[in-house]
Amino acid sequence: MHMNSAPHLLAEDRPEYERILDDALRHAHERPDLAGVGERLNAVQLRTMALDATELITSTAATEYQHYVRAREELRNPAEGEDQDASPGSTTDRPHRSGAGVGAVVTVLAPVLAGTAAFIFLLAGYLLKLLDPAPSFASTMVSAGWFFAVVTAAAILVAAVGLLATALRNGSTPQPVEDDEEELPEDVARAREAWRHALLERGILPFLRDALADPEAGPASRTPLRSANRIPKIGYSRPDFSSPDDGPAAGPRPTFTSPDFTSPDFGGPEHELD
Repeated sequence: MHMNSAPHLLAEDRPEYERILDDALRHAHERPDLAGVGERLNAVQLRTMALDATELITSTAATEYQHYVRAREELRNPAEGEDQDASPGSTTDRPHRSGAGVGAVVTVLAPVLAGTAAFIFLLAGYLLKLLDPAPSFASTMVSAGWFFAVVTAAAILVAAVGLLATALRNGSTPQPVEDDEEELPEDVARAREAWRHALLERGILPFLRDALADPEAGPASRTPLRSANRIPKIGYSRPDFSSPDDGPAAGPRPTFTSPDFTSPDFGGPEHELD
């Protein structure tokens, strides 16, 4: 994960920086000055180095970027006000939306409820007709069951027509084409294009050329943020733990010899002294 990010580069513009970098690496073979991509350094290594050097690269187009951000903010402020003014009016659409929701619920539930009623009335009516004598309301229940059966069929037909109409309407509506380029006013679009051009020509391409021109280039040694000019050395060194020099001459060390434990000249009683 790359923790080095330019403080003046907003988070929403970071993907744009990476997109310009990827495009430059993708078309590097079309530039003679970048023909060495893949020999000393490959595209992945160059991309890693450029992401680590985001602060250094984007600083080359700081003026154009500030102008672009300022123009974009001036565009967004009135838009926020219009959104706030339009938000109270959006409540007027709620009855229409709720009405559409009720219609959808009725369209779905009507066949289910009518079919259930038709099944109950028909089953009960024909069971009552099996009795002897059959109750008088058995025929009425059978008629009611057939009535609900017709309602069920009509509800299913209406629901099918509604689904077909919705599908045709959605299919005929042109879907907006998703594009990375937002529809911006001319001044904002010009400011963004100026920043992109400056970022590519004065930042990304010179960085890639310098990285390829150095025969000892590498992802770690070519990272500008870790060069010796940017990281001062701390005035501290580890203490010298070397053995001290010979001190004052010491006297000769005493020698210790074991005592002479010779056996005494001692004999038995027959060897008494004269």
